[in-house]
Amino acid sequence: MDAIQPETVTVAIEGTGQNVSLPMIRGTLGPSVIDIRKLYGTLDVFTFDPGYSGTASCDSKITYIDGDKGILLYRGYPIEQLAEHSNYMEVCHLLLNGELPNHKQAEEFHHNVVYHTMVHEQIRSFYNGFRRDAHPMAVLCGVVGALSAFYHDSLDINNPDHRRVSAFRLIAKLPTIAAWAYKYSIGQPFMYPQNKLGYAENLLYMMNAVPPEAYVVNPILARAMDRILILHADHEQNASTSTVRLAGSTGANPFACIAAGIASLWGPAHGGANEAVLHMLEEVGTVANVKPFMEKVKDRANHTRLMGFGHRVYKNYDPRAKIMQQTCHEVLSELGVNDPLLELATQMERIALSDEYFISKKLYPNVDFYSGIILKAMGIPTSMFTVLFAVARTIGWVSQWQEMMEDPAQRIGRPRQVYTGAPMRDYVPVDARGA
Repeated sequence: MDAIQPETVTVAIEGTGQNVSLPMIRGTLGPSVIDIRKLYGTLDVFTFDPGYSGTASCDSKITYIDGDKGILLYRGYPIEQLAEHSNYMEVCHLLLNGELPNHKQAEEFHHNVVYHTMVHEQIRSFYNGFRRDAHPMAVLCGVVGALSAFYHDSLDINNPDHRRVSAFRLIAKLPTIAAWAYKYSIGQPFMYPQNKLGYAENLLYMMNAVPPEAYVVNPILARAMDRILILHADHEQNASTSTVRLAGSTGANPFACIAAGIASLWGPAHGGANEAVLHMLEEVGTVANVKPFMEKVKDRANHTRLMGFGHRVYKNYDPRAKIMQQTCHEVLSELGVNDPLLELATQMERIALSDEYFISKKLYPNVDFYSGIILKAMGIPTSMFTVLFAVARTIGWVSQWQEMMEDPAQRIGRPRQVYTGAPMRDYVPVDARGA
């Protein structure tokens, strides 16, 4: 960790008279952290932090979030600047390698991704093992987990070259695997990637093209998809990223680690939030119902949830939401769609940003609030929303995994617990246990 020399703080255990000196570490940005690794060995106590919201599990140079100020940085670059001026391939290079590429590096990186977009032809047959109505996330999780059975030549996690080729394979093949999961679910032929297309273009092409006729990707929609990928590329130590790191700490191969991340992302509290937003808007139905619905949300006895607002980390406006709102208007304008759901969303946002209840609760729109409307307008079914999230987040998972593998302080993850079960007791034979 490139940090200022640790200071020392004294921690006292109240009522015991015990205390211990622990290092306090300052990162480049954000609050200082107390290194508690010696706490248990010295005082025979450890910390209790359900959900780990107050615990740093690692040090990282990849992503920084300030939830109170609404700041998201990739390797120091504000997400707003990257979404406006960059593209997903540049962002992938940035997250994986630490710097934005020059022309030569960008060309080389793009070539390495394109070179790996094809999947082993036998993987095509692997899809037939799934039921036709299988959820695309189930297919994605299964196929990605099986990649290690097809690519034996890059499984030595201690070999930097193996780690690098595995990273390219995962970044490049996820769109192909995801698009084929979609095609399989609707009974259409698989479409192979096209080397002449960009990353987001290729994804849209493989999802929408059919063999009998040519398909030209709309550049506005390709740019919107590229922006969605950028906004979802990484988000610090969220549940799925922590899952990837925890799996990786055991020495598991990268394909298994990313499959674990996909499984974690599948949870509705994590990757399924934009789908939940659409269901909420459809339930509200009309603009006339918006205000009554928002009043229900304010009534604690009603248990009505406002989806797409608030965030575990952001206590201010999610910076990604502003970009997504602009993208939403661009897509709907390009497609000539007058989506009533957008009007509902706009009304909800206006109320939430002006009503003291929502302001006091810091319930600001998050990135999921508009992304579902965009994907719906592009003709993408809700079952694919989390799949596309996984495609975008793969670069973040891979970058975090690679950073962890290069960290000499890395150890196998092993959280502790507070045991609240029965105290030690003796075994009683069944005949002596009573009726």
